[in-house]
Amino acid sequence: MYSNKITEKQNPNSMDIDQKSIQEIVGIINNEDATVHLAVQKSMSEISEFIQSTVKCLKKGGRLFYIGAGTSGRLGVLDASECPPTYRTNPEMVQGIIAGGFDALIKSIEGAEDDPVLGEQIINDLHIGENDIILGITASGTAPYVLSALKQSKINGAITGLFVCNNSEKLTFIDHLIKVIVGPEVVTGSTRMKAGTATKMVLNMITTTAMIKLNKTFGNVMVDLNASNDKLWDRGTRIIMHFTRLNHESAFELLKSANGEVKTAIVMEKLKLSFEDAKNILVENDGALINIISEY
Repeated sequence: MYSNKITEKQNPNSMDIDQKSIQEIVGIINNEDATVHLAVQKSMSEISEFIQSTVKCLKKGGRLFYIGAGTSGRLGVLDASECPPTYRTNPEMVQGIIAGGFDALIKSIEGAEDDPVLGEQIINDLHIGENDIILGITASGTAPYVLSALKQSKINGAITGLFVCNNSEKLTFIDHLIKVIVGPEVVTGSTRMKAGTATKMVLNMITTTAMIKLNKTFGNVMVDLNASNDKLWDRGTRIIMHFTRLNHESAFELLKSANGEVKTAIVMEKLKLSFEDAKNILVENDGALINIISEY
């Protein structure tokens, strides 16, 4: 079942890696990692199509789910968990699912990825269906938990995608197939390496591009930030200073009056509005700060 998988083959560039010095080993790993971005580049069209579907779902109030096992699952959970602090999203908007549940984030749950029943069950438990989109992540392209989850998601009316690092065929219940062929790993079968790096790169592209299209940035600045710790209060203050003529103290006070909402604070200052009026204008313009500032 796995012997013909690219991710399970031996890498000819690291056959005698155990005989190498530390510096030589590091060099081999770095050389192999350098090939990952080229592999991702070859799949830009498929990645873009998945993102387009994602944006449509999110604009309709749907949700984006990642589902995977082991490294794949952990990377999905990581990407999803970064959206609320970075883009002030509802935690429900982007969610990561890992075979084996919460415990699997910090330790291996043997056999979790081989249970198709649990894959189907989690989809129904989370009521994944119409308006939602889900991306299965499995380097081998064969994890029963992931494939079963995608099949059930399609039955429920969701849009489905599958990210793999092998030459997998497009199954009938998959709408988007993203193949990133990174080749054999430095250590045979250790897909936390190049496959994991490719996964992280693609997931970054998906959520970052989606958030930009949901007006979560102004240019390349994350203006839809919600200050929740010292670092973010400082960053939010500096963002306000960047888009206004306020000094640090005044920008900080404005941010406090806006309950830590950077985008709202900018509108308050630019248009000389109250907190509530600024929020209302943002809602009317789907949060597009550039439209508000140019229009009013």
